[in-house]
Amino acid sequence: MKFSTSVALGLAAASAQAHYTFPRYVSGGSVSPDWQAIRTTENKYSHGPVTDVNSAAMTCYEESPGRGAPQTINVQAGGTFTFDVDTNIGHPGPLHFYLAKVPAGQTAATFDGKGAVWFKIYQDGPSGLGTGNLKWPSDGKKTVTATIPSCVQNGEYLLRVEHIALHSAGSVGGAQIYIACAQINVSGGSGTINTNGALVSFPGAYKATDPGILFQLYWPVPTSYVNPGPRVVTC
Repeated sequence: MKFSTSVALGLAAASAQAHYTFPRYVSGGSVSPDWQAIRTTENKYSHGPVTDVNSAAMTCYEESPGRGAPQTINVQAGGTFTFDVDTNIGHPGPLHFYLAKVPAGQTAATFDGKGAVWFKIYQDGPSGLGTGNLKWPSDGKKTVTATIPSCVQNGEYLLRVEHIALHSAGSVGGAQIYIACAQINVSGGSGTINTNGALVSFPGAYKATDPGILFQLYWPVPTSYVNPGPRVVTC
């Protein structure tokens, strides 16, 4: 049965209250204060998304570009970093994690994340393709966790979380992108990672017409999904 326009519009209106941010991290079972090791994002009050993939906000969506978070958190290569979501991931769509190595002479708190420095370490896709009942692993999640590859170089990084909400993505500019960057210091890595051909910039990595950005979620019933951006780097 064709998914009616009125139902789609109703779902979009109902989901307008489902916006979210990534202001905290979880460590040892405890949740950090807001924006302690995660850069304060422009949407800290509105919870609204980035909708222009060419916007400078695509880097880290910072409220005050150039201002780092107060802390940088130590993480083991092969270990994890968990973002706490405010309130939860209330829209359907893919979750991505990216890393950017801080250049020599800078710190995670001073690095602006500009240029072709980002590599993707995680992406997910939906189940239920072709059934009209798509489900992403991140749907409704209160926390999302990135695994830091064991083969990265040691040093400070920006860890970028990105969730792309697709409920209104059937027209250009309709995808809603929720972003935050954490400051981490990685140790114990083998340094053998190969990022050749996988480094991208934000903005720059995506086009508004990429099939993973411009996407009809409801009708015609999707039979495939292509994540935007580069391949996932593996060890």
